[in-house]
Amino acid sequence: MQTILITGASGGFGEAIAKTLAKKNVKLILTGRNETQLHAVCRFITSNTSSKVLPLLFDVQDLEACKKAVESIPEEFKDIDVLINNAGLAVELNTIDKGDYEDWERMINTNIKGLLYMTRLLSPIMVEKKSGHIINIGSISSREVYTGGNVYCATKHAVLALSQGMRMDLLPHNIKVTHVSPGAAETNFSVVRFHGDQTRADKVYEGFTPLIAEDVANVVEYVLSLPEHVCINEINLTCTAQFNGVIFRG
Repeated sequence: MQTILITGASGGFGEAIAKTLAKKNVKLILTGRNETQLHAVCRFITSNTSSKVLPLLFDVQDLEACKKAVESIPEEFKDIDVLINNAGLAVELNTIDKGDYEDWERMINTNIKGLLYMTRLLSPIMVEKKSGHIINIGSISSREVYTGGNVYCATKHAVLALSQGMRMDLLPHNIKVTHVSPGAAETNFSVVRFHGDQTRADKVYEGFTPLIAEDVANVVEYVLSLPEHVCINEINLTCTAQFNGVIFRG
């Protein structure tokens, strides 16, 4: 039975990935900051699948919290096979001259440092047993920028660079690393970006049919289903109506 740890599993892509992979009879370690939502996801999985679930409530921005959370994992869940670095966010769309320092810190600390912390803490388990798979959820913003997306795009460029660096570093240890780059997806992403303003978030997806969280979850499921000798290094997915971060049909 595989053991899979997913960060940011209380909503959005993380929740959808957890629920999709739970159908495979696995052991899931789900992390998040929202206790109510995280436990709701765990209850759903326990009630609807045969998978085992361990919730870990902490913020990946906090290194000490990450260390304590990993140290608290019981023996039954310690042998982690897959790490899905999903926790991430965008905050606002300010141009660089009007950027908010706290917004910048939050994006950098979550999207880059949180991913680094969890990878550093869990990759030695994979190195020791010479097997494992790390999936980093990036963005099409990993390779492009758009007005107001300056720091967010920079953090996602970093995720791509880190994914490539991890692949090289972990190659001798038979560990797969996959970078998944979704385009526009209607989750809680824009609600978080706009500080809970649902009306403003809804306008982002007007005029086209965006991806949904389950689309990304299905891609992750496929990536994990491949034989041991096959590794998808990077995969980009958008809705049919989207070419890149700024060009849409309609």
